[in-house]
Amino acid sequence: MKGGAAQQIGAICYRTNETGAVEVLLITTRDSGRWTIPKGWPIENLKPHQAAEREAWEEAGVAGKAKKRALGYFTYLKTLSDGQTTPSVVEVFSLKGDELHLEFPERGEREVAWLSPVEAARRVQEPELKGLLMRMLKEPLR
Repeated sequence: MKGGAAQQIGAICYRTNETGAVEVLLITTRDSGRWTIPKGWPIENLKPHQAAEREAWEEAGVAGKAKKRALGYFTYLKTLSDGQTTPSVVEVFSLKGDELHLEFPERGEREVAWLSPVEAARRVQEPELKGLLMRMLKEPLR
């Protein structure tokens, strides 16, 4: 917790399709089924961009390299296991999806979808995350 808010790490995974257009990955949350990006708590002994890589692998089966510099941040209300909510700030890293695995730790617990940044932005609720997804149209390799 920092300044009363929980800190999390997230990854906007991207790839280019056969026409050269950028696609981004969304997953559903396990509890509410809302669309979001792979994200989780900081991981001891891992740098934030490495934690983003781990979350992408565990939650969506995406292996790749995340940029060391954060793409940006978004905030949302995280529902904890006891039903309480807490403000959460997610540091987001862009991650080029080099490999997609069919077997991964949270397989079967979430839906996974590769979408245009515009469609992905339509599906998520958080305004700041919508903005980060739309940035992927112009600067996915940043």
